[in-house]
Amino acid sequence: MTKNIALVTGGFSGESVISYKSAAAIFENIDTEKWNCFLIDINPDGWFYTNKKNEKTTVDKNDFSIVEGGTKIIFDAVLIGLHGTPGEDGKLQGYFDCLKIPYTSCDAASSALTFNKRYTVAVAAFAGISVARSLHLFKHNPISTTNILKELQLPVFVKPNNGGSSLGMSKVNEPSQLAQALEKAFKEDEQVLVEEFISGREFTIGVFKSKGNIITLPMTEIISKNEFFDFQAKYEGASEEVTPAQASEDIADKIRHEAKKAYAVFNCNGVIRIDFIYNEELKKPFLLEINTVPGQSAASIVPQQVIAMGWSLKEFYTALIEECF
Repeated sequence: MTKNIALVTGGFSGESVISYKSAAAIFENIDTEKWNCFLIDINPDGWFYTNKKNEKTTVDKNDFSIVEGGTKIIFDAVLIGLHGTPGEDGKLQGYFDCLKIPYTSCDAASSALTFNKRYTVAVAAFAGISVARSLHLFKHNPISTTNILKELQLPVFVKPNNGGSSLGMSKVNEPSQLAQALEKAFKEDEQVLVEEFISGREFTIGVFKSKGNIITLPMTEIISKNEFFDFQAKYEGASEEVTPAQASEDIADKIRHEAKKAYAVFNCNGVIRIDFIYNEELKKPFLLEINTVPGQSAASIVPQQVIAMGWSLKEFYTALIEECF
C-alpha cells in the first residue's frame, strides 16, 4: 500500500522564501509510485493544504491530518523542507514526536541545539572538533564593543545566533564597524554570536544516514565573490561553488572524518550540511555551523552533491524517507 507523506514547507522567518523553492524541487523528485506526497504550508497565517484544484484547506493540528475529496488523510511520515523556525529549531519535531509521526530530520533536541550557533560550537569543541573562538551576546545584557575587542581579535564575524541563510551577518575588520554590525544582527535575533575570523578555504559537505550508515556526499568548495558567504553569495549568485571540490585527498579525508564525527556527536538524522574552514597553516578544518534542514532548491548545494555522487534526487529522497521509518 502506498504511504502518505507530508512535505512541510513555509515557516515564520525570512528563510521561508528558500523553503518554498526547496519544497518545489523536492516535490518534483518524489517517487510517486512509492509515496503519495501532499504539500503542507505552515506560515504565520496558519497551516494549509492546497489540492490539485488549487483549493486551500486547513490542517487539523489535533492529529496533523487533512481532508482530500471527502476522505481524511493521516500521514505515515513527514518530509521536512522548512528552513528556520519552526522546522529547523526542533519545534515541529517535538510536535511530531507527540503524535508519533516519523520525520526526515534531526530530532527536537538535536535541531534546537544546532539551531543555536554558540551551543553548536561549544558541544563540537567539547567533542574535540576544532572551532573558532567566540562570544555569545544577549540583547537584554549588552556588552561594550571595548570589552568584546578585549576578548577577541579582529577581524570577527557578527551573526544572529539562531537561524540560517546568513541573514544579518557582517564581517568586521575595524573597531569602528562593530557597533553597526551588532545592531544589524540584533535586528534578526535576541542573541548574537561574535566569532574570530579564521583564514582558509571554505568547504561545505552534506551528510546523511541510509540503512544505518553515515554517508558523506562529495564536498563543495565555496569561493565567494563577496567578502564572505552571505545571503547574496548563497542565493543570488555572488559565489562560485565547485562540486566536487578540487582538494587533495588529505584535506578531503580530514573534512569527511570531522563531518561524520559531528553527525554522530549531535545524534543527527536525515540530511544535514556542515560548513568548515580549512586552515592551511594549521592543516586542519574548523567547524563553522550545522544546517539540519539544508536548502534543496535546484540551485542548492546538497542536490549538486547528490548528483556528483551519482545518485538521482528521486533515489536520494526515497532513501531519506525509508530511513525515517
